[in-house]
Amino acid sequence: MMYKNKIYFKWQWIVLFWITVSLSSCQGTKGLQEGERLYTGAKIKLEAPHLTKKEKNNLKDGVKANVTPKPNMTFLGMRPKLAIYNMIGETKKKKGIKHWLKTKLGEPPVLLKDVNKNFNVEIIENYAQNKGYFNAQADFEVNEKKKTASITYNVNPEYRYFIESVNFPTDTTSLILKEIAQSQEESFLKPEEAFDLDIIKNERERINAYLKQRGFYYFNPDNIIVLADSTISKEHKVALNLELKEDTPELATKAFTIDQTVVYANYDLSQVEKNKFTIPTKLEGLKPTKEIFIIDPENTFKPEIFEQVLVFKKGDLYNRKDHNTTLNRLINLGVFKFVKNQFVVTDSLKHTFDAYYLLTPRKFKSLRLETLAKSNSDNFVGGELNLNWSHRNLFRGAEHFKFSIFASTDYQIGGPENANNLLRYGTSASLEVPRLWIPFVKLNTSGNFLPRTHMDISYEFQKRTQLYTLGNFNTNFGYIWKENIRKEHHLKVMDMSYVYASNVTDTYKQQIANNPNLQRVIEDQLIFGPTYSYTYTNTMLPQPNTIYYQGQADISAIATGLIMGADAKAGKQKELFNVPYSQYAKIDNDFRYYHNFTQKSMLATRLIAGIAYPFGNSIDIPFSKQFFVGGSNSLRGFRARTIGPGSYSPEENHQSILYDQTGDIKIESSLEYRFNIYKFLNGAIFTDAGNVWLVNENKDRPGGKFTSNFYKEIAVDAGIGLRFDFSIFVLRLDLATPLRVPSRPEGDRWMFNDIDFGNKEWRKNNLILNIGIGYPF
Repeated sequence: MMYKNKIYFKWQWIVLFWITVSLSSCQGTKGLQEGERLYTGAKIKLEAPHLTKKEKNNLKDGVKANVTPKPNMTFLGMRPKLAIYNMIGETKKKKGIKHWLKTKLGEPPVLLKDVNKNFNVEIIENYAQNKGYFNAQADFEVNEKKKTASITYNVNPEYRYFIESVNFPTDTTSLILKEIAQSQEESFLKPEEAFDLDIIKNERERINAYLKQRGFYYFNPDNIIVLADSTISKEHKVALNLELKEDTPELATKAFTIDQTVVYANYDLSQVEKNKFTIPTKLEGLKPTKEIFIIDPENTFKPEIFEQVLVFKKGDLYNRKDHNTTLNRLINLGVFKFVKNQFVVTDSLKHTFDAYYLLTPRKFKSLRLETLAKSNSDNFVGGELNLNWSHRNLFRGAEHFKFSIFASTDYQIGGPENANNLLRYGTSASLEVPRLWIPFVKLNTSGNFLPRTHMDISYEFQKRTQLYTLGNFNTNFGYIWKENIRKEHHLKVMDMSYVYASNVTDTYKQQIANNPNLQRVIEDQLIFGPTYSYTYTNTMLPQPNTIYYQGQADISAIATGLIMGADAKAGKQKELFNVPYSQYAKIDNDFRYYHNFTQKSMLATRLIAGIAYPFGNSIDIPFSKQFFVGGSNSLRGFRARTIGPGSYSPEENHQSILYDQTGDIKIESSLEYRFNIYKFLNGAIFTDAGNVWLVNENKDRPGGKFTSNFYKEIAVDAGIGLRFDFSIFVLRLDLATPLRVPSRPEGDRWMFNDIDFGNKEWRKNNLILNIGIGYPF
């Protein structure tokens, strides 16, 4: 009986689907006046047997993309947006839900009378001619039905013209013509290639960029003309002759050098009208600092910062690369709201100009208060309070200082009196300097991005009622630098953490007796050593396939352990300040690949792999440095730290606290299809997989060691998501459920047979809602 009901239920949906299709199709032509026909689109018919299939397809696609207007949007043969527009009918008000539905979700009908067919014919012929089909001709046919119409454009492109030769200027008496001629080897125009106006435009841009690197600041691409001579051959070939236009301005033909460099360090746009700032300015009486004239009456900035940032020096030949490098550096300092550059000719005969940098500072100081309320499925509610103060120019050298204090709590409501409520509070301070602080060494940096020195110090107090109290002190010092926009390095020369426990309750001690691994949570930890991370990304580039990679290496107390002869396994564990220090090596890799199907849909993938290995003074990896999976940015069908290691099951081993589901090895992957639903609303379908394992066998966590059968212990989930993209931030909602649980008996780990969306208890235990800011990866 249940089987028949399911079949009937499916047939209901099929019938409903076809009713929707029929209604939507009817709605497309509803409301048309007598003689009006709905425009259903254009077809391109090529009469060109002499063209290859690839040439035909390229020409067809290009022609069709230029034909206007576009017909109403269709989906599975329906026109849903047009149907919505017609169903809403007339709206008297310019606001309200009906107006919003009609104008935002709906679209008016595109009619045959809206199509300018002769104009499209001209567009088609022009497009074909620009692609080298100089004798192209086109006409059209209207295909009318009862209430719809389409148009067929017949295109006869004739033969395509190819490049016979490319001729650059031969006049070597003119500097600019000589420079243009010297760039010929890099030309985009090649003999035997098809004539293409777009490539000719790119060639003019290339020449412009080439000349900009050689001092020709006032030159622009329109000063170049490319003449096509089709009379040289009867075999559909042309000679391309590059020439300088006769009306090219004199300044555009001269290579300029830098005379003086002037910086307005506190340029106020509101004061320009009061003649407080004049360009050019009188430099008499002003003393330059390293050949830089700095106008900063209030001494807002130290002169040294501009010496480091400005690339041009007196007598340098202008080039676009140094121009852009200086502007990028000024912007990346983070202290200027507006950065403007201007060049003023000082001697037209000697071809020199002054470089002016007009800099409008932003507010240096800011105070921000942040509050957060939260709740989770374990009946915990809480809040967080953050007070942040920052100064972007602390020592007048664009040093960015941040100071913050915070407090947060998680409190269980409706639970037992001895609930493990959590109280956290702490403070942190950081200083970032836009240069490298290296003792006794002065470095000259190049590139668009200034290297930075970063220092940080923080303390956090954490009290878990009925259990224990932890204190965590951390400080680090290091450097951040970029090779280019794609590659970034972060080296912490010293990264030190000290964690200590106090007020350990008898309740927690009893838990430790049942699960000795819980002792590791309250062990005093001293971790120190260098860390290094490398990031590569090209996701900012407009291309269909992009990648992101970040690799991190963390090494603790290598030299100290060797010097002191530490060997914990042999009973020779050493201490510093009466605390055993941790000795280990850790590597973590995060690789992501993105494939853009369209501008609004993509496939995003991620693979994470990491390993941490203890040695010398340590038998285990410090708890704070171990890997875990689960949570809103990991396996979203599982709560954080509730998976692994391996097939270990806390429930089967009678453990009442789940804090210790961490490991020394991590493998994790995600696959997510992202698509646009409507404007700022995006959707996603995803699946995640992964787990953590131990390097060494642990009798208290059976099944946790990494073996060759690790693939049998992979956890899997799947889900759907909504993303509200408000430009300044993205609010993310992901709903996921476990599909494979490695802690279950082997052979019974897949959960497809347990899925029951109609069961309230199943939904409560298996549907995990993750709320986050930003994309998970």
